[in-house]
Amino acid sequence: MTIGKMENVEVFTSEGKGRGLKATKEFWASDVIFAERAYSAVVFDSLVNFVCHTCFKRQEKLHHCGQCKFARYCDRTCQKDAWVDHKKECLAVKRYGKVPNENIRLAARIMWRVEREGTGLTEGCLVSVDDLQNHVENFGEEEQKQLRVDVDTFLQYWLPQSQQFSMQYISHIFGVINCNGFTLSDQRGLQAVGVGIFPNLGLVNHDCWPNCTVIFNNGKIELRALGKISEGEELTVSYIDFLNVSEERKKQLKKQYYFDCTCEHCQKGLKDDLFLGVKDDPKPSQDVVKEIIQFSKDTLEKIDKARSEGLYHEVVKLCRECLEKQDSVFADTNIYMLRVLSIVSEVLSYLQAFEEASYYARRMVDGYVKLYHPNNAQLGMAVMRAGLTNWHAGNIEAMRMQTEMELRLFHQNEFMYRKMREAALNNQPMQVMAEPSSEPAPSLFHKKQ
Repeated sequence: MTIGKMENVEVFTSEGKGRGLKATKEFWASDVIFAERAYSAVVFDSLVNFVCHTCFKRQEKLHHCGQCKFARYCDRTCQKDAWVDHKKECLAVKRYGKVPNENIRLAARIMWRVEREGTGLTEGCLVSVDDLQNHVENFGEEEQKQLRVDVDTFLQYWLPQSQQFSMQYISHIFGVINCNGFTLSDQRGLQAVGVGIFPNLGLVNHDCWPNCTVIFNNGKIELRALGKISEGEELTVSYIDFLNVSEERKKQLKKQYYFDCTCEHCQKGLKDDLFLGVKDDPKPSQDVVKEIIQFSKDTLEKIDKARSEGLYHEVVKLCRECLEKQDSVFADTNIYMLRVLSIVSEVLSYLQAFEEASYYARRMVDGYVKLYHPNNAQLGMAVMRAGLTNWHAGNIEAMRMQTEMELRLFHQNEFMYRKMREAALNNQPMQVMAEPSSEPAPSLFHKKQ
């Protein structure tokens, strides 16, 4: 395997993890460690008509390709920039007669680039696509079945005049997408709109309490430091949301990414007591706690169903009933309570019940600040959203407290603060809040469900 060179980082063998990246100089909070353009990327199936296929910005009006009628662009500039990647795709869509799913489209774009440039290192890459992990050998029965379906569909879609790759290589590319697909967000940073492969980012290992974060900015990902990073220190990001007990995070990582997390937070169960926190006075019995946890799980399933059907008043009713039972048992950091508070504050904002929404949003943020890293993007977004809700509610005291919190964020990490505030404010309608989404906030890596 050939390893490329890059300023600021180097590839090394991380104990128990395989390859990783470490810093070759000291970094401070918000420093850009490296920036990288996607090797290949595509828009999600559900958004192909609403998001530019080149810059991934969501637009009201998009121009479509005059040949295949599928690809959408902001303007002629984006269309021209896309032609090198879209040329073969355009022919394939017309020949196939329909548009395949995002995984097929991404695999094809990757292999058309390999066809053009070869399998070696591309400029600015530490590792080639060929050398990225695919974990096909770890696939379960259902994943193997889906892989066979994807490969079969790919072969029907692939142009016969293009270079013909082996079944093993095609399977490798699908495995790479499954393990290394990075979620691309829109210009607001609030909605996941596509998936791409970034070879350098694929070398960064996971930690539940990482020292780096990833931002999608003007067509590139930026790996930025969350705090001080010493020369020689391993660079890490979190593949999943931290807001869960260590055992559940470990199960999720094992199922989705095929490794056992050995980070300090998982080994020591740090903050697990807060995630499952209960009231101290009076302290509820274990039986009562188990009963309310099960009630919360059952109610969250009902909430998800009502939410997916657009029954928002039913969602609010279920949330209120659940919180009424939780309030006498759970502490303000309990994950089951925080999940309900997050949903009800968002839905009430959409329904323009801003006073009640701001109350629940404040409670949610109060819990989050005790759990998340102070520079965590999820915390920052929650703070910004709570601020918008308080603004709509005209809650002056809450806005004062909000301003103090934002100032703390600003002093801790000015860059992260500005990015989060810009994202939140760009999503701020003057009269009605955005319709609640049944999908979670964008996660770092894209996993096909």
